[in-house]
Amino acid sequence: MEKNKTILLTGAAGFIGSYLLGNLNRKGYGQIIIADDFSRADKEVNYSSKKFIARVEREELFDWLVKENSAIDFVFHLGARTDTTEFDYAVHEKLNVEYSKKIWNYCTERNIPLVYASSAATYGSGELGYKDSHEIVGQLKPLNPYGVSKNEFDKWALAQNTCPPHWAGLKFFNVYGPNEYHKGRMASVIFHSFNQIRATGKVKLFKSHRPDFADGQQLRDFIYVEDVAKVCCWLMDNTVASGLYNLGTGKARSFEDLVKATFAGMDKEPVIEYIDMPEDIRDKYQYFTEADMTKLISAGYDATFFSLEKGVVDYVRQFLLQKAYY
Repeated sequence: MEKNKTILLTGAAGFIGSYLLGNLNRKGYGQIIIADDFSRADKEVNYSSKKFIARVEREELFDWLVKENSAIDFVFHLGARTDTTEFDYAVHEKLNVEYSKKIWNYCTERNIPLVYASSAATYGSGELGYKDSHEIVGQLKPLNPYGVSKNEFDKWALAQNTCPPHWAGLKFFNVYGPNEYHKGRMASVIFHSFNQIRATGKVKLFKSHRPDFADGQQLRDFIYVEDVAKVCCWLMDNTVASGLYNLGTGKARSFEDLVKATFAGMDKEPVIEYIDMPEDIRDKYQYFTEADMTKLISAGYDATFFSLEKGVVDYVRQFLLQKAYY
């Protein structure tokens, strides 16, 4: 049975956006307006088989919204420039800050709830921890222009006196899963590991350049995209206190664990080789990230997150081995 809520989803051609689009379809939502830069042919398969009522180019969205005057019930703003190796801040500022302000103002003027994508990249090297407290946002020191742009928008949002009726900025930690085939260098370590195993039978991981971390024991909070979609939908269905929310599993795991799970998904014994980390990223490399999930859980979210092993094996067997999309 189709649900009659009209949803605007930006970033719908991308990894997380296209997965959320598929997830919404499966839940019965078809009245979805999708926005993105649709010029890349390799992203078309992410959304082409899914259900939506309009496809709008990112640059034309606001003119289109005025012209169509559609009654929108909810906005997911996942569109962003996410390349952490893009060092021209002006690129990030235009898409991640200025465009996001326009989305915010549109939702505020029309009284539409908003969920937008922030990032754990805002936490920098984690000197202040990984707690989604509003008090520390102004003191955070992201390590790259992408993280800076995400934090600048978070700071701006928190400073606004006029807001959407309720809103949430989700600080995504290390998201992995299907529909990231187009991401190249920026795809997850699981995706790259899978391809290395197929090609060479082994995986290369960066050595540690810190004495307090053994090789392969650098830690990240890896979250399966299915859990990200679940939380997004839960925030659409449940009104919680507006603000920033971490979105990870709350449990840091090592790259070695990640790679071993990838080998397991392929029914192969692990073979790992350690290589030097490129010097240009050594001083910007995060050795540990772990989401403090207290706030979201206290708000009422009680679903269990995929374990690393379960999520990686599902991704490998159901999608990578089949060359399948969600």
